[in-house]
Amino acid sequence: VAPGMHGYRRGKLSEYGIRLREKQKLKRFYGLLERQFRRFFSLASRSPENTGEVLLSIMERRLDNVVHRLGLAQSRPGARQLVTHGHIEVNGRVATIPSLLLKAGDTVTVKSRPRSLQMAKLNLQDNPPQPPDHLQRTGTEPPEGKMVRLPTRADVDPHIQDIREQLIIEFAAR
Repeated sequence: VAPGMHGYRRGKLSEYGIRLREKQKLKRFYGLLERQFRRFFSLASRSPENTGEVLLSIMERRLDNVVHRLGLAQSRPGARQLVTHGHIEVNGRVATIPSLLLKAGDTVTVKSRPRSLQMAKLNLQDNPPQPPDHLQRTGTEPPEGKMVRLPTRADVDPHIQDIREQLIIEFAAR
């Protein structure tokens, strides 16, 4: 087991390292850059409620995330592209900003032009996921959904349910 008598052993992660890893997990999952993360953290920290839960709620309210969770795109990067290319309307107006934060009652619709509809239908036909409780699919022609209420901790994507938001807050607040 060369080199060295007992082989290579990875060192224990420091407290800083653990918190950084948690923050990176969140950023990579939602496809955020540091500056976007900072913006959302400052928004969340100004809220009177639990900062960690508000931060996760903000992430779930992003337009690109909502498009993905409604099943209009197969991935978050795919949803981001649908938004930036102008295939998505929010409350009847074209939205091209993936980081747009939706409010309760906002309607997300696929633009009624052939190319937009074709892509959304293809994604819905392959594997239509069940949208979380805070979202509701309201139409099929064209595909559309509505944010019924603001997302809570329970509505967070199951793939990131185990995230420890307290560590992220501790890291970002330093």
